Amino acid sequence: MPKSDRLFRLLNAFRMLPQPVTAARLAEETGVSERTLYRDIQALRAAGALIDGAAGTGYILTEDPALPPQMFTRLEVEALVLGLAEVTQSGDALLAKAAAEAQAKIIATLPDRVQRQAIHAVSRSYRYERRTPAPAHLHLLREAAWEERAVDLTYRDASGQETARRIWPLGTVFLDREVQVLAFCCLRQDFRRFKVAQMAEVRPADESFRPRRVPLLRVFLDRLREQGRPAARA
Repeated sequence: MPKSDRLFRLLNAFRMLPQPVTAARLAEETGVSERTLYRDIQALRAAGALIDGAAGTGYILTEDPALPPQMFTRLEVEALVLGLAEVTQSGDALLAKAAAEAQAKIIATLPDRVQRQAIHAVSRSYRYERRTPAPAHLHLLREAAWEERAVDLTYRDASGQETARRIWPLGTVFLDREVQVLAFCCLRQDFRRFKVAQMAEVRPADESFRPRRVPLLRVFLDRLREQGRPAARA
């Protein structure tokens, strides 16, 4: 592994793991020997990272040179922690991992006092009623929306009838108990709301609808506001 990649992984491990963290735990997380780990810590220190601790006692990253300094009020910290916690409970595995990494990066840039407020925030998020776990194709749909690429799928409606659809995914909506995709349906030639859990055989198509996602989504959302209801049925 190139040294630059090792150092990046080591910084990320410092941000993610409870501190102080031992050299053995850091070596395990980054996939290197403890000897290499000690050299990499020295390299980070030489690059400007303030890392307290020593072998046998554990290490603490108190200043991260890879991230710009940030300042938040205590209430802003509460909002960030609460919002990211909701993503870890509601999103798919990739979104949950991204939320945890984002929180670690944010906390790493805060002064000590504000870091403690973030780590020990008084607000917490918990769901007794969990959503149905998001299927793997949610990530594919999200990527297709960003890339403005059509998606082919089989959709099962409320009556159990299955139809082949080609859609232009515009965005995802996380509701209380399910995740839906707002899309333009090429079969119906209209906007539709698709329940992600009722999709099967989801695969990207060769067709691109760039650069129409943002204008279409704006029209769709305007229509929903005018109708005063969540969305058109699929």
